[in-house]
Amino acid sequence: MEEQWDFEFLSRIADSCLSFLSEFVNDWLANDMRVCIFKILLSWLIFSLIAIHFAWKVYGNTVNDMYYRQGSGQNGGTPDTAAHLSGWESQVGDTLKTHRD
Repeated sequence: MEEQWDFEFLSRIADSCLSFLSEFVNDWLANDMRVCIFKILLSWLIFSLIAIHFAWKVYGNTVNDMYYRQGSGQNGGTPDTAAHLSGWESQVGDTLKTHRD
């Protein structure tokens, strides 16, 4: 019983995909304004993605080197802790805040 339902579900999905594709092809072949705008926007998107890909291939290492922090420490040139603070330790006169404060 469950196998029939799975087959019926898959056949409905396949039929809806085929009908969508056939409508899309019919609209694509028609030369109305919607299709022209869609073709222009699609070609612009593809061109932009290709341009970004080639630009990253050429300039990717340069951009990475500009933003890579060099030096020692946890974040490149920054020290692990501030010189005037002693890490997690508090001074003697400091009162600790609780959740209720």
